[in-house]
This record gives sequence, C-alpha cells and structure tokens, in this order.
Amino acid sequence: MLKNVTVIGSGSWATALVKLFSDNGTKVAWLVRNKEQAEFIKTNGHNPRYLSFAILNMELIQATTNVQKAIDQSGLIVFAVPSAYFKKTVEQIDPELLVDKQLAVSIKGFIPGTGFTPSLFLQKYLGKKADTKIMVMGGPCHAEEVANQKSTYITISAEDSKWVDKVCKSLKSNYTHAIANNDPIGIEYASIIKNIIGISTGIANGLHYGDNFQAVLVSNAMREAARFLNAVDPRKRDLFHSAYFGDLLVTAYSDFSRNRTLGKLVGRGIHVNKALQAMEMIAEGFHASKELAPFQAKSKIKMPVINAVHRILHQHANPYHEFKLLENQLT
Repeated sequence: MLKNVTVIGSGSWATALVKLFSDNGTKVAWLVRNKEQAEFIKTNGHNPRYLSFAILNMELIQATTNVQKAIDQSGLIVFAVPSAYFKKTVEQIDPELLVDKQLAVSIKGFIPGTGFTPSLFLQKYLGKKADTKIMVMGGPCHAEEVANQKSTYITISAEDSKWVDKVCKSLKSNYTHAIANNDPIGIEYASIIKNIIGISTGIANGLHYGDNFQAVLVSNAMREAARFLNAVDPRKRDLFHSAYFGDLLVTAYSDFSRNRTLGKLVGRGIHVNKALQAMEMIAEGFHASKELAPFQAKSKIKMPVINAVHRILHQHANPYHEFKLLENQLT
C-alpha cells in the first residue's frame, strides 16, 4: 500500500481520485490550478467547483500550486486532467522532476493535435528520462458516484505487476474495488472509443429513438470497438472485462456521462458549438472523434457508428439524416 501519492488536476475526476486515495489512508499531495482553489480546499474541505458536495479528509490531503513540492512528496504521480489540457500541463513540468517516479494517467482521450494517447504522449515528452512504463487508470467509474460512495470498480493497468498491486491496495475501501490489468494501451484506446459511442447513444436519445434501437446501436458499436482495438493494438484480450465494455456501457447509458449529454443536446437540434458551451465539463469524445478519423481512414476499419458521429460533430451533417442512413447499416 502507498503512503503518499500526488494527484495533478483540479476537476471532477481528480477530486474523485483524491477522495479514493485519502479515504483508504493514503496521504495525497494535490496539485491544483490556482492559489484561490488551494486555499478554499484547505479551509473548507471540498473542491469549490467540482464535486463540491464531496467531503474530503483534509488530515491526509495537502492542496498546493507548487509543482516541485507536490511531486517531491510522492513516488506515484497521477495525471488526471482533461486530454485537451494535458499537453500544456506536462510541458510546464521539468522532466527532471519526474525521473525515478512511477507515472500514471487517468485520462480518456487523444491528446489533441498529436494522435497520441496520454501515456504515449508522456513517454515521448520524457524521452530517455522515462525509465518506467506509464500506468493507466481506467473505469468503469463516474466521479459523481465516487463522491457519493457508491460501489465502484476502478482498473489499474501496467506491465509492472508490483506497482499495480500497490496501487490496487491503496484504492480499496468499503465502497471501492480495484481490478488489476496488464493492457494499458488497450485500455486507453478502448476509453477513447467508448466516449464516442457515448455521444452516439446520446444523439439517438435526443432524436427520440427507443430502447430497441439503442440496444442495437450499442451492440454494433461494440463490434466497431473490437475491430479498432484489434487493428491498432493486436493482442489477446477479453473485451468483456470491466475496463473495456463495462466502461463503454456506463458511458453509453448513464445520465452522469458527459459524452451522452453532449449527444443528447446535438440530437435535439442544438448546434455542437453551443452544446459544448452549455456544458460545464469537457466531453472527451468530441476531440477524440476528430483525432480518430485519420486512424480510421488509413486502416479502413468498418465503423459506421463512429463515422456518423464524426460527420455530425465535425462536418456539420444533419443528425436526423445521418441516423436514418445508419439504420440501414446496423445488424
């Protein structure tokens, strides 16, 4: 079990991770965005903007804006920022500070403009200074349910089984179960696909399709996810494990899903730009669908659901017409 961990990020999921670690007795150095937020957390015991109802154990949590101070305190550094901000966040950290640290990413999406998953981007940034493989923390889990202490399963994936075991033990609590996994890249790619699929089910809901159609939509999308994973990272894996299709299902059907929410708004006729502005939090699937397009075009993988979402979000296609065409492609 870990004695100390550093969490980098100020949003809902970073807050949830801080709660998960501290609830199980691990001391957390929490690197947040600004001094006002850090002082508010220290004084009030909760995040002022995200998951503000979650009560945090401040005896084990130190909120700070000092990068070196936060990183020096821990052997495990967890990045939990939206993919859109990850590049900027990483580039503000001296690579030397991360030498000899175990690094983990808990981010679901491509890094915009790079085509890299978070772990691959971090490895590229650090270059030869990275002596360790990057750990990936996956779902299925919504931050809101962590805050409410609902029974939650979180997946810890890395090639180093000893570190996986340490982190799993540090996340177990009376409401948390940690699942060990050794397929970090596969989990990252699966999480990218599932966010786009979440948008598709939201669009279907916004267009007033029923449960029958949505069930067929998701089952077809699962096959697309399997084809994509087998093409970009071929290896033996059981996609019915929680970190793959379990995470997909919770994103596709939960009202907590930001991606499903974005899809609902777009399906109801709201322009995607206005829908994004109306949301307080980032729907990772929006950027992911754009970054995924070159992969799909190059490999020519059959992905009608994913392609329909891309055309709706980024090529101004009419959602109603796209889904009418999609109806004839589903089996």
